[in-house]
Amino acid sequence: MSGNLTSIKILPENVASKIAAGEVVNRPASVVKELLENSLDANATFIQIIIKNGGKSLIQIVDDGIGMSEDDATLAFQRHATSKISAFEDLESLNSFGFRGEALASVAAVAQVEMRTRTKENDVGILIKIDGNTIVEKNKTACEIGTWLAVRNLFFNTPARKKFLKSDSTEFRHIFNIIQKIALAFPLIKFTFVSDDEEILNLPSQTLPERLNSLFGENVSQNILPVAERNEIISVEGFIGKPTYFRKTQSEQFFFLNKRIIQSKNLNHAVFQGYENMLEKGSFPFYALFISLDMKKVDVNVHPSKMEVKFDDDNAVYRFILSAVRKTLSEGNVVSELPIKNLEGFQNLRGLTPPPQQFHFQSQQKFPAEFLSSYKQENIKNEISSQNVETETSFTKNLEGFENLRGLTFPLQQVHNQYILCASSDGISIIDQHAAHERVLYEKYFRLFETNAPLSQQLLFPLTIELTSADAMLVNEQQINFEKLGFQLKFFGKTTLIVEGIPADVRVGKESNIFREVLDKFKEEIAIKIDAREALIKTFACKAAIKKGDTLNGEEMRSLLEQLLQTQIPHVCPHGRPVTLKLTLTELDRKFGRIS
Repeated sequence: MSGNLTSIKILPENVASKIAAGEVVNRPASVVKELLENSLDANATFIQIIIKNGGKSLIQIVDDGIGMSEDDATLAFQRHATSKISAFEDLESLNSFGFRGEALASVAAVAQVEMRTRTKENDVGILIKIDGNTIVEKNKTACEIGTWLAVRNLFFNTPARKKFLKSDSTEFRHIFNIIQKIALAFPLIKFTFVSDDEEILNLPSQTLPERLNSLFGENVSQNILPVAERNEIISVEGFIGKPTYFRKTQSEQFFFLNKRIIQSKNLNHAVFQGYENMLEKGSFPFYALFISLDMKKVDVNVHPSKMEVKFDDDNAVYRFILSAVRKTLSEGNVVSELPIKNLEGFQNLRGLTPPPQQFHFQSQQKFPAEFLSSYKQENIKNEISSQNVETETSFTKNLEGFENLRGLTFPLQQVHNQYILCASSDGISIIDQHAAHERVLYEKYFRLFETNAPLSQQLLFPLTIELTSADAMLVNEQQINFEKLGFQLKFFGKTTLIVEGIPADVRVGKESNIFREVLDKFKEEIAIKIDAREALIKTFACKAAIKKGDTLNGEEMRSLLEQLLQTQIPHVCPHGRPVTLKLTLTELDRKFGRIS
């Protein structure tokens, strides 16, 4: 071995415990999850969660569970101390959430912890204070039966880890998601959740459908189908959304195994396949499914988070879930509710071949002619001129692939309600209509943000949208930016949002969906981006732009391409996808073997 290497040595306990803690505790939400699971294992019927600053400065959990004796309370903070198992074989018959004996020790290693707990057999409880895994105080105390536990200043002694925490609102949303899932799995347990002195949730003991309504809005129960399937080995119960009740993200998809939160791409795919062609492209079904299975047939000891599991027979479980979903949808009589456009693609089954002169199928929904009313050529020229963004050099560059658009001497043709075909002097340009409009809207609203001049249209009948508590907090935080886009918003209560106005470019007939779609996509964008403003503009441009399947007439196509020419970067959409594809005459000649 190289002489530059130090000799092998055993790490000090305080260093080893901090390293081990990183496997269990990576953000405030993971602390909340571990502590809530301890409360569930203690048979609590009421659980209160209080946080401050997204859980960074305080996480407090109070339950009315069985509590702990003085000896147990002291041992609980030592690594591998657990009451759930005593031998390796016990892992095959787990009936508890915790079993590693690492949660409290991991939390105590990277935070300042105070716990008060009492059992019904004792008249007084025990108070324990721990600072960085060191017990600094232990005394008798008066307290209720159950456990009161406060975690303060998370990662105070591991600054490298602390700096990777996100904003308070981001950490709040992660915590809310965990609480939401656990509250969903245990509807009979009462939960309250308070963040920065504001009550976010107050859930009484409920049935599962009532809990779904409390968490996701009252219209959920009207748009879900009950699932109940079992055999001698496995069972699944819960609810799936009707195909018309879809989401644009996978944020409202929940799987539980013996009431344990689990994540499984394999099972997610099984549900999605169960819907087959009933869902629109880019849409995701709502579901909350509870699997019951003998623990001897599953391994939950895959990852410290205990959210990943491995089944003895993954394929059998996949097929079972797929079959249950298909059966539920079949018996739910949902086919009659599907939009007509989902039946497109079957036009030719009776020999109904489109006339040869047609380049595209007619959509069932005519795209409104007024969608580009605010984009008249003269207005665009004025906007661009006022921003001083057009120069001869950039304009010449922008004309590449669109040389004939100024004169438009060649006809424009829409192909499959998706692409615009444009002949040019030296070939053919194919333009993606969605990507093109997305680029136009992105640059337009970026300028509006800079000038604080939103284009808004007042709604005759304001929209009422019920939000989750996490979404309501996000909208409240970003309300100024939403208003700069042209949304006119106000809250009625904590989670009821009134939309009084929408951006001028929202298409007729899409008013009720556009805000929800923008919000769902925005949550995805900010998960990977730092600049919330840019994420919001990109999201709106994507959702407000014309879509694949929208029919455009000649005037609309011409107007769209003329606007595209005025953008600074016409060749790619805001997400980096190409807007146009050009085939030169030389390339076409080569394809047809006409090169001499």
